[in-house]
Amino acid sequence: MAKARLLRMWLAVGSVAMILLIIVYWDNVGTAHFYLHTALSRPHPPQPPPTPGEALASDIDEFLDTLLGADTKQDEPPRRKTARPPTPASARPELGKLEESVRGYDWSAHDAQQGADWGWLQAERRRVLRASCANSSLAFPTKERSFDDIPNHELNHLIVDDRHGAIYCYVPKAACTNWKRVMIVLSESLLHQGAPYREPLAIPRERVHNSSTHLTFNRFWRRYGKFSRHLMKVKLKKYTKFLFVRDPFVRLISAFRSKFELENEEFYRQFAVPMLQRYSNHSSPPGSVHEAFGAGLRVSFAHFIQYLLDPRTEKLAPFNEHWRQVYRLCHPCQIDYDFVGKLETLDEDAAQLLRLLRVDHLLRFPPSYRNRTASSWAHDWFAKIPLAWRQQLYKLYEADFVLFGYPKPENLLRD
Repeated sequence: MAKARLLRMWLAVGSVAMILLIIVYWDNVGTAHFYLHTALSRPHPPQPPPTPGEALASDIDEFLDTLLGADTKQDEPPRRKTARPPTPASARPELGKLEESVRGYDWSAHDAQQGADWGWLQAERRRVLRASCANSSLAFPTKERSFDDIPNHELNHLIVDDRHGAIYCYVPKAACTNWKRVMIVLSESLLHQGAPYREPLAIPRERVHNSSTHLTFNRFWRRYGKFSRHLMKVKLKKYTKFLFVRDPFVRLISAFRSKFELENEEFYRQFAVPMLQRYSNHSSPPGSVHEAFGAGLRVSFAHFIQYLLDPRTEKLAPFNEHWRQVYRLCHPCQIDYDFVGKLETLDEDAAQLLRLLRVDHLLRFPPSYRNRTASSWAHDWFAKIPLAWRQQLYKLYEADFVLFGYPKPENLLRD
């Protein structure tokens, strides 16, 4: 009995030692044997070789899954290793079956910027981001903490595609629905009638935003246990990391339009009712959004701005992701992003990013929505907002303006 117990103990110690050796190998030696995804100027061969992301993920994941037990990944979608036939670039979903078919999507062709101009633009965006993070005069909460200091629950916006070595930090109201769709197609994380989705717009919106659909960093703990943070760093080092951003004030307008000008029961009960009670002297608002709209009772944009500026808001709970600052969602001073896309140049940036990821032969980014909230509307939307409120609001979102190179809206911040 004692010998058996001793043997089990040595086997356990040996397993842990092997895991540590594997991690050290991939972190220090294995890097030299793989093609790095972060090089912006790499060549683009007709048939791309196997990616480091897929090789790295399959070896480490399978080794850890064997040692740590299959129950550590019960909530993860099955990993597929079979090659996927390329989807024709002109493939387009049946419009009659899609919600997007009635929203006015622009199916016209857009030529992406090419060559040195695009390379310079990306280099400049990344330079501005790095310089702003290093600028001691720009102060904002969480700026000085390290990646290890970020709680797991704040990493829930980082979606990982191990098949192609990509990490996407999604920002609501910056084309995140369609980028999530692209990540689902690439990672093959969602099946339809037994086969992975091939066309992004064929994926229903409600499934796109289901958190169980995506492998995000905050789910690594269940999968990898105490090794999760180290594996996050390994993948951050080797994978292509990207995000898409938007003018902060315009993003707020877009969030207000989609969540409060349309009948949204969830946002009405959670956010609109408290706004009406606090700022509109309605002690007992209707119980449903349909009743409220029928009675002509809606929160105004001014109520929404009051809510954002109210100190009680953050004391009760963090900002909702649709108006939470990008620096709080994506941690750009702790994560060295390889690609910074902007909604204002979405078509061009999307085409270039898919080339960078070497997946442009598999799919195209869905066409852009024609009636997106325009930057030129900001003046009209903020015209009735008191100047002091506008100035406070800029302070609240100043870091996002500076980090991502958006000019200070001087015309909105003075009489």
